[in-house]
Amino acid sequence: MNGRIPAGKPVIGEEEEEAVLRVLRSGQLAAGPEVQAFEKSFAEYVGVEEAVAVSSGTAAIHLSLLSLGIGKGDKVLVSPYSFVASVSPVLAVGAEPIFVDIDPVTYCMAPENMVDVIDHDTRAIIPVHLYGQMADMDGILKVAEENELKVIEDACQAHGAMYCDKKAGSVGHAGCFSFYATKNMTTGEGGMITTDDKELAETARMLRNHGKGPQGEHETCGFNYLMTDMEACLGRVQLDKLDSMNDTRRRNASIITEEMAPLEESGIVRTPVEVEGRKHVYHQYALRVSREKRDPLVFGMRKAGVDLRMGYDRPIYRQGFVDMDSPCPETESACQEVVWAPVHPVLDPSHMRRIAWGLKQLLR
Repeated sequence: MNGRIPAGKPVIGEEEEEAVLRVLRSGQLAAGPEVQAFEKSFAEYVGVEEAVAVSSGTAAIHLSLLSLGIGKGDKVLVSPYSFVASVSPVLAVGAEPIFVDIDPVTYCMAPENMVDVIDHDTRAIIPVHLYGQMADMDGILKVAEENELKVIEDACQAHGAMYCDKKAGSVGHAGCFSFYATKNMTTGEGGMITTDDKELAETARMLRNHGKGPQGEHETCGFNYLMTDMEACLGRVQLDKLDSMNDTRRRNASIITEEMAPLEESGIVRTPVEVEGRKHVYHQYALRVSREKRDPLVFGMRKAGVDLRMGYDRPIYRQGFVDMDSPCPETESACQEVVWAPVHPVLDPSHMRRIAWGLKQLLR
């Protein structure tokens, strides 16, 4: 099939166009009834009592931390293998990030690595449901309960992912989602906090709007983290399509996995593993190769018109704004060996076969 295969592309159709035009014509562009309706629908979808729409996934994590009273002098367990926004809100509230190494199979934070780094200043855990698969929440919740820690799910890559019979964002004290353009569903920018804690939700609603309380008084110093009705109307349409789009991602991923089976048996590649009892929604298809093969593979696929991407190429603790010494060997290895293959729902089986053919040609 001719044409370049992009790393990601949102699914935008007539329904989204009509929704935006409806809001534009209404004259209500800022936060209003569309945001409220989106919050209600998203809470029902996730299976929680409350949803608070905000301006980004980063804002969702930031407000969740503040709403739980986490700040200066506190420590928060975080994953070193993620986008930097999984950690920057921890620094923003004045807390100290404590990096916990990952499970080499799921790339999510490993509960067994938490125990030795917890002390009396540790207040919370932020597990990242990376690439579309939820972390080991039974193990994480056990550690949290034993140490009286709050759990904030970073579900920014896991819209619709499942852990047993629970959706991402419904297991911890709060769940945080991003609706950036490349996510499983999008509002362009935007985010959401999900929770069963009414007090947390009320605090987050106040903080997202300059600290404005229900009586109109600005009770504390807050932020402008509001979602607009233009974004929310997109989110309402996208939410209706989410399960279908996730099904397409899963189908596309299964085609690559099937095509890669001979190379996996030979030890040349490692394809993603969907852990029993979890539903993977493949925000990214993380393919693992040797560090010697990774760069030539990426450059070769791009030359062939497939936008294969290197995964996170350095741990968060090696980013300039953090720059900490926090040895996490599994994270270090993943940063040198993981690539992302496109599986987004704009692509069809012919695209998947073309991607798989290119991978096989370059790896054999």
